[in-house]
Amino acid sequence: MSSQFGLLKARRFAPFFGTQFLGAFNDNLYKNALVVLLTFQAASWTTLTPEVLTNLAAGLFILPFFLFSATAGQLADKYDKARLARLTKLLEIVIMGVALSGFMMHSLEVLLLALFLLGLQSALFGPVKYAILPQHLRENELVGGNALVESGTFVAILMGTLAGGILAGAAGHPTWVAFAGLLVAVVGYLCSRGIPPAAAPAPDLVVGLNLFVETWRNIGFARENRTVFLSILGISWFWLYGALFLAQFPVYSKSVLGGDETTVTLLLSVFTVGIGLGSLLCDRLSAGHVEIGLVPFGSIGLTIFGLDLAFASPAVLPTGAPLALAGVLAMHETWRVLFDLFALGVFGGFFIVPLYALIQVRSAAEQRARIIAANNILNALFMVCGALAAAGLLGNGISIPALFAIAALCNAAVAVYIYSLVPEFMLRFIAWLLIHSVYRMQQKGLENIPQEGPAVLVCNHVSFVDPIVIAAASRRPIRFVMDYRIYRLPVINFIFRHMNTIPIAPAREDQVMMEAAFEEVARALEDGELVAIFPEGRITDSGDLNPFRSGVQRIVGRTPVSVIPMALQGLWGSFFSRKGGPAMSKPRRLLGLFSRITLNVGGAVEPAAATPEHLREIVAGLRGDWQ
Repeated sequence: MSSQFGLLKARRFAPFFGTQFLGAFNDNLYKNALVVLLTFQAASWTTLTPEVLTNLAAGLFILPFFLFSATAGQLADKYDKARLARLTKLLEIVIMGVALSGFMMHSLEVLLLALFLLGLQSALFGPVKYAILPQHLRENELVGGNALVESGTFVAILMGTLAGGILAGAAGHPTWVAFAGLLVAVVGYLCSRGIPPAAAPAPDLVVGLNLFVETWRNIGFARENRTVFLSILGISWFWLYGALFLAQFPVYSKSVLGGDETTVTLLLSVFTVGIGLGSLLCDRLSAGHVEIGLVPFGSIGLTIFGLDLAFASPAVLPTGAPLALAGVLAMHETWRVLFDLFALGVFGGFFIVPLYALIQVRSAAEQRARIIAANNILNALFMVCGALAAAGLLGNGISIPALFAIAALCNAAVAVYIYSLVPEFMLRFIAWLLIHSVYRMQQKGLENIPQEGPAVLVCNHVSFVDPIVIAAASRRPIRFVMDYRIYRLPVINFIFRHMNTIPIAPAREDQVMMEAAFEEVARALEDGELVAIFPEGRITDSGDLNPFRSGVQRIVGRTPVSVIPMALQGLWGSFFSRKGGPAMSKPRRLLGLFSRITLNVGGAVEPAAATPEHLREIVAGLRGDWQ
């Protein structure tokens, strides 16, 4: 994880990280301080009940995300994002000045106005926050950068919430809340001055002011790429799921665990630490690039531990409630609850970080901020719907543990639905699982695979899972050309079909299938895709290279593109290879568990030089690097 922490020393990331961290801290400091004041001192401010006031405050903070996100996305695409970040921090200073005047005037209306304006400031900063990262970070830094932002955001939320509660309850006068917020806003502005310029991708964009038209247009941009839009829906679902759990912590602590205010803080802290750790682990588990295979892994954990939290919750309120923290921790059920919350946070990090990185990578640069704005709008909508649904279920007598179980089952249903629409998520998960549990993979030369545009990849053929291993290593989807007999094998045929594999047959067996395969390859290359072929034509029987056939020459003769040679080692003799070898005598090789496999990628070969003999010589040389 050292590489991602190195970003905290880089000027292209550190000032931005400090800016967004302090912004999230300040939002929650003021919001929670206000909620605490309105809960325990409502009579001195208004005749409204605390329940009405706290829900009013929550609604006022989230309302600007519906009203202004579309405009914020347009501004972030039209103007320099670093400049916009500084302007939003200046706005934050002004807003804390408004809050200070509200405390001094003892005016609830002014304090609620300040809360609404803080929501506005957050809505304006939201598209900048995520759209600026691809401009300042390299592709192999995006996951690490997003991980730091997500973990930092949740830590800031936790610290701001705690600080707001302390200031509201311990300070002699509530104006200290505004003074603290003003100080944090000024420091945040100073941090923002160090953010490097981030040029506008669409400087000629005409900003539309019609709220409904622009909101629908932004969502339309997101819908242009199906994977991006479904990723946004996945992120929005996570915020609904997480917000639903977080909202129940106060009542859950009191009515289920039998604790007091310190128990609420403990639950929030454990959940937040889990999300921070899960986010940071994403960079290591994904080897530095955008690995959407972690998303199904995350959704599985969110379901399992959400259900277990429901089952782990005490069925009867403990004797002597409300208990001090020591009394709550003395119950054995509490430790299982804490573990489930921690695990929910960890798997939530696995789920959310790759999705944010995927949106950044696959969104058109000139529309990226507006797509992020659409994400923010849908996030807010989902959270409101989740809150209403939870209120309705609880109002009809559903217990909080039962609500957790219902949410976990809904999470499983949503996951199955999304992965059925975009099988790429589940396929990447299978590939990721293969090379992180069954095998240990070493890679060299992956930068030789072009990040965009067509190319033909050629590799030696060692086992039935070669395509899955190569796909797991590649940062881009690959169309594999495969012998139809392997393509039709039970179980793995499901994987190959959803990888858009192209089955091929020898001319002597099925001339029509062979010609159709070459036609499909040509179309794929014309569409700018990567196509991989195993020029030996069959899996090796001995571990040695078979002669290469002329299929690659025919492909590049029709569509002249670069050829990228690759070599696999370590799979021969494993469970997935065709026959046994000397290594099969070792028990661990019988199953392939923890075996080391290596993938070496060579430099591009021009179409004219891509003869079978020359390519075989290069692949043999790449294999020899490990001998």
